[in-house]
Amino acid sequence: MIKHVVLFQLQEFESAEAKNAKLNEIKSALEALPPKIKEIKSLTVGLNANPDEQYDIVLETTFNNLEELDIYAKHPDHVAAGAILRAVLEKRACVDYEI
Repeated sequence: MIKHVVLFQLQEFESAEAKNAKLNEIKSALEALPPKIKEIKSLTVGLNANPDEQYDIVLETTFNNLEELDIYAKHPDHVAAGAILRAVLEKRACVDYEI
């Protein structure tokens, strides 16, 4: 199995309220993916609780293999959720590892 872990840092926002609204929109979009993409075996989205840290969101997903991860990456619903995130993305870090 493959664990796909992605960290996202968002761009600066005019206010904490605007940032929190966007974080929750992104979280909801990502959490809506499992029923739409059968290759996802598990999905967890976390919002950073420590404002001193660099990244704002963590996404953890599990797949049977790298081929299913690739199907997920290209799936139209994943691409649409990613577009919401990319519009405000500053930096991304990713690790895919076997479990």
